[in-house]
Amino acid sequence: MSPTKHHDIPVSPDHSHPAAAGAGIQLDIKPASAAFEAKYLARDIQAGIITGAMAIPLSVGIALMSDYPIKVALATVAFACFIGWINAFIKPGNYIGAPGVAAGLAPVLAMGVANFGMENMAFVIFLTSAMQALIWKFNWQKYILLAVPSYLVEGLLAGVGLKIALKFLTFTYEIPAEQESAEVFWNGARIQMALVSLAGFVAFLYLFSKYKDNKPAVPYFLLIGASIVVAQFLPVPMLHVDNVDLMLALPLPHFDSALTWVYIISFAAMLAVIDVIEQVMSNAAIEKIDPLGRKCNTNNSLLAMWIGNMGASFFGGMTNLDGLAKSTTNKLAGARTKFSVLVIGIVITFFVMNSQYLEYLPKFSLAAIMIFTGWKMIMGLWHVIHYGQYAMVLATVCALLVYKVGIFEGLLIAMAVHGLINYVVFSQADKIPGKVIIKKYLDKFSSSGGGAD
Repeated sequence: MSPTKHHDIPVSPDHSHPAAAGAGIQLDIKPASAAFEAKYLARDIQAGIITGAMAIPLSVGIALMSDYPIKVALATVAFACFIGWINAFIKPGNYIGAPGVAAGLAPVLAMGVANFGMENMAFVIFLTSAMQALIWKFNWQKYILLAVPSYLVEGLLAGVGLKIALKFLTFTYEIPAEQESAEVFWNGARIQMALVSLAGFVAFLYLFSKYKDNKPAVPYFLLIGASIVVAQFLPVPMLHVDNVDLMLALPLPHFDSALTWVYIISFAAMLAVIDVIEQVMSNAAIEKIDPLGRKCNTNNSLLAMWIGNMGASFFGGMTNLDGLAKSTTNKLAGARTKFSVLVIGIVITFFVMNSQYLEYLPKFSLAAIMIFTGWKMIMGLWHVIHYGQYAMVLATVCALLVYKVGIFEGLLIAMAVHGLINYVVFSQADKIPGKVIIKKYLDKFSSSGGGAD
């Protein structure tokens, strides 16, 4: 029998070979590095360049949805990438996850900007990261997932996706100011712009369906490249990037009202919980697509996330997490370690320092990408089908509530309805006393409690 090569041996967290572990044999094998392996250098560099380029329009779109400056969003992603790579040396969470600004939190951040002003958002993000640090320290993520059923999270994300899709729909028929008509809204120029946008979106969908399983970045590259060519022949609205200065400053609050303090603490708690839930769900998916079948440590991913968020608050940045779309692209582009994330950070840093190049991006191509992103979030409701009809209906109601009344309010109402229905069913149909129902619910959060419903 030929000897097994070292790099072909899957190593478990306790450094033992799984087959040997079954035989009671402990092998002293050093686990593979999550941050860098020389044999994967070329693959990781290639993946980082491809994923970094694909992350640019997504980050730009999320920044616009969040009412944040584009340069700030890109700086947030770059910083999160560097933190993610460094963290992989110490406490690796996943091996191919690519950080980015959180699409699911975009409308929430926009609401924060509207309610508290941009001058207070740095403090909000700092407070959010501090709460996430507590969640990480005491491993409270498991209790959050018990309190919020996963199908309600899918409903929440679907509602956010609807907000994103409708927000960028207006970009598909926007025309330059000089082509506006005071008499007719749907003039020839606007109809032409809508047809160009439709053609671009259909082409993007076709390319995505063709390349999603092997080269998912191709649709993004071709759409953006083609849109830039179109812009040379047709007058189309182009992206504008404000040249904001990125400066370090203490994330201090600029308010003194006690009521504002209560509102901001509640708001930060909502940001922290949603960000954590999204990261947990993303890690579960990233583990499934890992090309080498390595296990994820979600709490370690939360460590990188809250450090990235806390650091970002010192330059007015946003929230981050390892998003599934970019992580999937990273994997399919060839990534094997977190070194690819360092390359992503370098690519995005280039555009932070040279943001004028982003103004070559036509708005209609950005709209196609973000409408598609929103649609994918809406279609996440299909994941709920296996939970049953009740879960599907409640998730759909949650999505509509999130879209109509807001993320925090919509989720709370959906959870209240869920709790009330469960209470009525148990107390009336099963004749279980109210105290017993409450005790059973609280038992879920004990060390011997049951799983999430």
